[in-house]
Amino acid sequence: MPQLNGGDSAPLSSLDSADYDPIEHLNAIFSHPSNLSSAPKTYRALRNYQNDLDRDISIHVEQQSTSDADSVRRIREAKADLAELFQKVEGVRQRAIETEEAITEMTADIKRLDNTKKNLTLSMTALKRLQMLTTAYEQLKGLSSSRQYKECAQLLQAVIQLMAHFKSYRSIDQIATLSRNVSDLQREMLEQVCEDFEITFAKGEVAQRRGILAEACLVMDALGDNARSRLITWYCNTQLREYRQLFRGSEEAGSLDNISRRYSWFKRMLKTYDDEHAAMFPPSWRVNELLANAFCESTREDFKGILQRSMRKADGQTLDVDLLLSCLQETLDFEHGLEKRFTSTSRASMDTVSSSDDKSPIFSQAISEAFEPYLSVWVEAQDKHLSTMIPKYRAQPPRQADEDFSPQMVISSSTELFNFYRLTLAQCAKLSTGARLVELTKVFIKYLDQYAQQILLYYVSERPSGQTPSKTPQVEDLVLVLNTADYCYNTSTQLEEKIKSRVDADLKETVDLQSQADAFMGIASATVRALVRRVEVDIEPTWREMRNTGWSKMDSVGDQSSYVGEMLSKVKSRAGEILGMLSKQQYARAFCDNVVELTANAYLTNIFQCKPISEVGAEQMLLDIYVLKKGFEELLTLNSPSNTAPAQSYIKRVSQSMSRLDPILKTLQVRPSPPEALVQAYLIHIADKTDANFRKILDLKGIRKQDQAHLVELFQAHRASPRNESLQKSSPLLTPLVVGISPGNTGGVHMPTGLPSLSSAASLSTPNLPGRFDASTFGNAIMTAARDGVDRLGTPALASSISSTPAESRMASPPPQQRRAMSPDGAGHAHSGNLNENLRNIGKFFKRDVGGFGGRFGGTRGTTDEG
Repeated sequence: MPQLNGGDSAPLSSLDSADYDPIEHLNAIFSHPSNLSSAPKTYRALRNYQNDLDRDISIHVEQQSTSDADSVRRIREAKADLAELFQKVEGVRQRAIETEEAITEMTADIKRLDNTKKNLTLSMTALKRLQMLTTAYEQLKGLSSSRQYKECAQLLQAVIQLMAHFKSYRSIDQIATLSRNVSDLQREMLEQVCEDFEITFAKGEVAQRRGILAEACLVMDALGDNARSRLITWYCNTQLREYRQLFRGSEEAGSLDNISRRYSWFKRMLKTYDDEHAAMFPPSWRVNELLANAFCESTREDFKGILQRSMRKADGQTLDVDLLLSCLQETLDFEHGLEKRFTSTSRASMDTVSSSDDKSPIFSQAISEAFEPYLSVWVEAQDKHLSTMIPKYRAQPPRQADEDFSPQMVISSSTELFNFYRLTLAQCAKLSTGARLVELTKVFIKYLDQYAQQILLYYVSERPSGQTPSKTPQVEDLVLVLNTADYCYNTSTQLEEKIKSRVDADLKETVDLQSQADAFMGIASATVRALVRRVEVDIEPTWREMRNTGWSKMDSVGDQSSYVGEMLSKVKSRAGEILGMLSKQQYARAFCDNVVELTANAYLTNIFQCKPISEVGAEQMLLDIYVLKKGFEELLTLNSPSNTAPAQSYIKRVSQSMSRLDPILKTLQVRPSPPEALVQAYLIHIADKTDANFRKILDLKGIRKQDQAHLVELFQAHRASPRNESLQKSSPLLTPLVVGISPGNTGGVHMPTGLPSLSSAASLSTPNLPGRFDASTFGNAIMTAARDGVDRLGTPALASSISSTPAESRMASPPPQQRRAMSPDGAGHAHSGNLNENLRNIGKFFKRDVGGFGGRFGGTRGTTDEG
């Protein structure tokens, strides 16, 4: 490539670049003023380069022109060759057409010959079949007249098959005539066979002509389903004619009392069939089964009429339940026998749970269906029987005196009741899975409610005993009631599932025993609270010792107070005894939780009976609470090996319950001087805006009334600060409490125990308890708890309304004549309904309260705590 401006010039190859920039190129060539002298030389070089390019372009244009001429020539030659090729292809096509025409002319005669052969073959076949049909018809006609039924059956099948080939030829007169003759012969043979059967049975010559009749059945089989059905229907009607005349014509023979005679008669009929008639009919006809079906249909219609007449008797007498059940049992046994005979499958008896069988039964309710509309009489009988069982159970003790106690024991009446339910359900499911089963379920529900109220709740409450006005239930009896309530809860749920598995699909939604299960859980809640009450009574003297301690005169904090050790000793002693009797971990956990909750509430109440409390006294109480908390953490594992650690969820529950006392005591620890410190401590720990609650703290500290005004004004000023706008309006911990109530005052303070049920039994605060445990007060508190409603008892939001209720009205014992169980049909029905509803609500709250520590509540698993 030539250079511009000698060796220092840029090469001209850059002129071929697509993004060539002439200014940049010139600046590169004349980069210095001294290079301007080479401008002419550069110009000449560029001119020469341009000329070379022009020559190259001219050469390429000339070459391209020559190439285009060659291409045109080659295209012209290709078109000529293509036209010649088309001519050759057309010639080949014409020769192919001519060849095909020649071949067609050559094979036309062959095709005509093939069609002729085919038509000739069809004609010969048709003629041969026609000959065979004609011959068979003539032979069949002769055999029929001589009653040679075995040969007739074979020929008849052949005639029918041959006649089917001539359906398309019936437009031919001869074929149509032959077809009519064959049909007439079939009808004649049908009538002839039926006549032979009628004459034979009328003359009683079945044994002598059994072989001929068996061959005649082959003819009926060949004649088709209609002929076979006609003969079987005639046979069934003939055999049952005597039965219908005997049991429908006589009122005495057709009554329910003689139901066994009906079944005995048919059993003899089946034996006659097996011995004399079975050999006549082909086994595939199943004549005996169809005969049984006809008997069942006739008997069912008879029973419907008999039962309707019995219900419309003018003397007002209703059906005898025992007779109805006896007839029904015989009917079920008879159906069972038929089912076993004709299906070879066993069927469960009336008194056992039916086995699951994929095969649909043939004779199930074939006759017993007539009894279903009248089963309400049977359901009423079960209702009456259960109504006699409840008073008997109530009169029994929870366990016999000579019976050893076991932590897994349940009250025997509960297992007896559910066993009766099981047997009754199995019976009803055999008879009806519709409306009658739903009616029976309502009876079950009714007496489950009564068992909860009149038996289990009665055992927990006080009862007259000999010369004493009341009897306190023993701990063993309370544990029995708890186990029984848990058993009834689980079994009620299983009973609901069992009923739903048997009742008709459109009635499943009407079956609901969850309310009854919740009621039993309410009983369990009441029993746990009764066990907790035992601990509460044991530690009452320690609260008295706490109230007698001089909390305002302490000058230093020492070890735990004396009442703390005594309290822990009594709690652990009683709790260890009770926990040793509880077989399920969830109830042991519920008991411990509520012991802790009750103790925390009682401690809070007693703080307000200990005024004045100095700063040192408050610090001592904090230490006592810490010791109590550590002691309570060991409750759940009292009967466990020494290295067993309690569940973390339980430790957290204990900490939450006992730490509710810390804000009050931490506020009491602050000295009233400077006053700002006390006000700030109150706003930080108590964190509410109520003047009344602030005055309670001042009263606890023993500050005189005249000295409180300044502190209250200072509290109001700090409370109005913007940073305290988020404070709660009133503290739920302080609001229900009253400072300084003497032990004899009845205006007790209600503190919720965390267990919704039986809260009214604890509604007397510990200072208000009498000096000794009053069993009549406690027993009536249990009954009042369930009857008064769960909201009035345990909902914290309603604590104020409860505290305003006089203790006497909550704990008063009703007159003895009002304590008796209300009859479901008596005036106390509405009251009983309220009691049921409250027990259900208590059970729901109890499940919710205990549900946080793992496991399905009320289940059989629960010996360990998952935490």
